[in-house]
Formats: sequence, C-alpha cells, structure tokens
Amino acid sequence: MQRICVIGGSRYFGKLLVQRLQAAGHQVTVINRGSAPPPAGVEHLVADRNDEAALTAALGSHTFDVVVDQVCYTPVQAAIAVRAFAGRTRRYVMTSTIEVYDPATAALPAVPSGTPVPEEIVDPATWLVAMDLPWHDDAYLQAHYAEGKRQAEAVFTRTGGFGFAGVRSAHVLGGGAQEFTGRLAHYAGRITRGEEITVHTKALPTVFIHHEELADLLLWAAAADFTGPVNACSDGPLDAYDLAAVIARQAGREAVYRTVTAGEEASPFSLDRHYAMSNARAKELGFSFSHTTDWLPGAVDEALAAEPSPTA
Repeated sequence: MQRICVIGGSRYFGKLLVQRLQAAGHQVTVINRGSAPPPAGVEHLVADRNDEAALTAALGSHTFDVVVDQVCYTPVQAAIAVRAFAGRTRRYVMTSTIEVYDPATAALPAVPSGTPVPEEIVDPATWLVAMDLPWHDDAYLQAHYAEGKRQAEAVFTRTGGFGFAGVRSAHVLGGGAQEFTGRLAHYAGRITRGEEITVHTKALPTVFIHHEELADLLLWAAAADFTGPVNACSDGPLDAYDLAAVIARQAGREAVYRTVTAGEEASPFSLDRHYAMSNARAKELGFSFSHTTDWLPGAVDEALAAEPSPTA
C-alpha cells in the first residue's frame, strides 16, 4: 500500500484512476476545488491549486509516496506545486499531452514523414520557461495549451526535488458522454445526420488511447520508478478518414466529406502536420498497450448510443 495524492481526479480518466488506486489497496487523497466529492473511503482536501497559501494550508502535515497531477497546465502551476510538495513526496507524475509535439506551436526538430515521434523531440530539461507570460488569462492559456504543458514539464524536471515523470497522453476516447471534449461525438453526430465532415485532403495519422487504458497506465506510472517523459498511446495510428469509416460502418451510414487545404481549419483529428507518437519507451519500461482496433468499436458504440436517431 502506498499513500498517493491525486490532484484533480474528479472526472473522466482521472476519476477512473482514483477508483483503480483505491481498488489496488492504496491510501488515496484527492485534492480539488470541491466541485465533486471522491469515492467513499478516499480522503478529500479542498483547495485551489492556483492559490499557493491555500494549497499549503490544506496539505498541512500530509506526506505522500506519489503525487499524480491531472490538472497542471502552466509553468506557474508547476512552480506552485514544486514549492507546496517539497519534502512531501518522493515521486511526482504529471499528465501531459500529445500536443507538446505539435509543430504548429513550436520550433521542433523535423521528424521523417511516417516516423512516430519519440520523447526526445521535446526535452523538458532544456525547454525555455517564461513565467512572465499571461498564464492566468484563460484565453491566452487556451491558445497556448501545448506550450503551457511543455513549460510545466520543464519546471518539474529542473526544480522538482523529487523523481518526475510526464505522461504524454494521446487523444483520449471512450466513455460516451464522459468524453467531455466531444470530439468523437462530433464525428458520430455528423455521420448519423448525414452532415459533412471537414477534413484535409491529405489528412495525416495520429494516435489514440482508451480512457480506461490511460487510467491503467497512470496507475502503472505511479508505482514505477522511471523518470522523464513517456508517450501513452495504443498501437495503430488512424487518420480522420479511417476514424470516420469505422463510425460510418457501425452507424450504417455513409460518411460525407468536405476537403480543405493544409492550414485551414478542419474537424478534430484531421491533421495537416505529423506528430503521431512512438510508444516504444513505455513498452521498454514494461507497459503493454492494446491496439486501437481492440477498443474503438466499443467507444464508437457508446458515442452512437448518445446520438438521437435521425428522422426519416
């Protein structure tokens, strides 16, 4: 049994992670702003992680074996966490994102076409951190989501005082209405209604992970001892046409497309730039991934079940 703190953990795969940790016999503490209570038997500390004094006061004399941070988006938040958890934990796991590899948001080393992106393309040990940017502005943060994650990883890597691992998650699917981004629902709804899906003429493949598999991987990462970034994605990249074809087949409908050129806005997961990730490091460290085709049909069924039947 370990003492594990989860920051966030009130919805989707974070909520599932808390349940997995509890079922594994760990002593679990959840920190959030009080919007949702954790399961029975899980300790609940209410604090805004952006308020350093309130977070420190809520922690009191608590110490943990591991902290799993589900809701760190900026270097400012990372720096607050570093100070608040100094001397309180030996290991810190942050949920990061595939978006750190988006070449449209940073000058990154080129990767040969079709080559899955390895972790070293974005090295948090050398990434520039700029605390004076308007990270507290919601509009700025939304527009600079990928950079916020890159800089947060950099802060933890260089100043943490504990073992740090950044889990760079692929696009998360599954769970029907639980999938709060609505991206799979976008495809399911438009195909069910016979509406156009906007895609790039040459949509490039990307990678996905099921919400349950991501919860399992975070559980594994909490118990492991590796440090540094690790990519989290199921085997089997898909492009927007592949994804739409699966949904159309299960819906018994035809997918209708409208193509746009590179650089134009398109539907979610239609990418005109390459950053499908490699999961080789996680495999070498001992995690076994499923294949996208193992779980995508079930995730599509959940999305379709939430859609009203088209009128005749």
